[in-house]
Amino acid sequence: MRQLIAGNWKMHGKLAEIGAYAEALRQAPGHVDLLICPPFTLLDRFNAALAGSTVALGGQDCAPCPQGAHTGDVSAAMLSEVGAQYVILGHSERREDHGETNADVAAKVAAAVAAGLTPIVCVGETEAQRDAGEAKTVVRSQLIHSLPEDFTGVVAYEPIWAIGTGRTPTEADVAAMHAAIRAALVEHLGETGTGTKILYGGSVKPGNAAALLAVPEVGGALVGGASLAAADLLAIAAGAPCG
Repeated sequence: MRQLIAGNWKMHGKLAEIGAYAEALRQAPGHVDLLICPPFTLLDRFNAALAGSTVALGGQDCAPCPQGAHTGDVSAAMLSEVGAQYVILGHSERREDHGETNADVAAKVAAAVAAGLTPIVCVGETEAQRDAGEAKTVVRSQLIHSLPEDFTGVVAYEPIWAIGTGRTPTEADVAAMHAAIRAALVEHLGETGTGTKILYGGSVKPGNAAALLAVPEVGGALVGGASLAAADLLAIAAGAPCG
């Protein structure tokens, strides 16, 4: 299965940076699928700059409703209209900073699918939850309550304690959690769960990408800070196994 390398710019980026970055992404290795998720304000310009390439675009969040009096919100249909094909949902920063619940994420997943977007649903535990031995229980609950039973999309495991901290779980830690996620997906989704792509996210960098991407059940990476430099994102993509 081809791996998916997704770059999440979060609240970074300027219009002036798009041209050179998009041109660099055209040199992406052909054995992976590459996705860039910039802020909403940059999606339309990115869409034009990447025209004719194989690089996909995604949003970082969407509203659970298609339209209406919701100041500041962006609908899934709006993302699609400016070229997005994916949308990140339930990122730990959305869950923590905006109080998003599993039910909120589930509603957004439904909205994304209705608009023709592929949702990337994030799950992960805090350091306190891991230290208490609750990591797998927490992640399983997030999966069961964030994904509809007919879910078709991508899951991203992001240990919250490793995001932006420079700390990275061991390969054994990642393998154990991804195996647990696969089991939960099969339990919840049936046959569909066997093929659902599971990304790893959490301080993925060029120096550790190859090892992390080779872990069983890891189907790609959700890359934060390292995605801001095209050379770093491409180096991470180059580290993905072929096939």
